Amino acid sequence: MNKMNLIAKKCTPCQGGIPPMACDMAEKYLTEAPGWELRENATKLKRTFKFTNFVDAMKLAQRVGELCEIEGHHPDITIGWGYCKVEFQTHKINGLHENDFIMAAKVNKLAEPVSKSRSRPSAESRAMH
Repeated sequence: MNKMNLIAKKCTPCQGGIPPMACDMAEKYLTEAPGWELRENATKLKRTFKFTNFVDAMKLAQRVGELCEIEGHHPDITIGWGYCKVEFQTHKINGLHENDFIMAAKVNKLAEPVSKSRSRPSAESRAMH
C-alpha cells in the first residue's frame, strides 16, 4: 500500500449510514499509525503514551483535546500518573473510519514534543508515590 500521508488529511464529518472499515483495511491503515493497536474486533483504535510524570500526561491530553476540537473528531482519553490513553472510534458507525487513523497519525506527531520533554519527577512528586 502506498503511503497515505494521513497527517496532511482533514477529518470529514461521518453522517453514518456506511459500514465501518473492514478489519483488513484497518490493518493496512494501522501501518500509518505506529504504536496504535486495533481493539474490540477492529472497532476501536488505541494507544497508551507513557511518561515519567503526571504533568506530561496532562499536557498531552490537553493538546489532543485542542486538536480534536479543530478536527471535529473526539477520542476517549484516560490519564493517570505516567500515562495518557487515547482511544478513537467513529460512534455513528460503531467502528473505524479513515478519520480515526487521520487523528491517530496527528496525535503521534503532537506527542513527539511532549515525549521529548519528559522530565524526571521532582522530589516532591516522587515523595507522593
